Amino acid sequence: VYPLFQSLRQISQRTISTASRRQFENRVPEKQKFFQEDNGIPVHLKGGIMDALLYKVTMGLTVFGKANIKIFMLWYNFQHAN
Repeated sequence: VYPLFQSLRQISQRTISTASRRQFENRVPEKQKFFQEDNGIPVHLKGGIMDALLYKVTMGLTVFGKANIKIFMLWYNFQHAN
């Protein structure tokens, strides 16, 4: 137990550096311009193929889940009616 306590104490005494090691270019303005452009594409699909795929999978799971709930409710109601 003592080595664990000693290692935790050493970790807690280390200084935390908030300075970034790499400087990244601020690309927010160009992303804003891209996503706010009026080109007829809905904003949730402007990210490309992955956004379209994620949208289709999400909608498919939603429709599938809703259908399953309705089927289960009908089955459950008929089970208790008899």
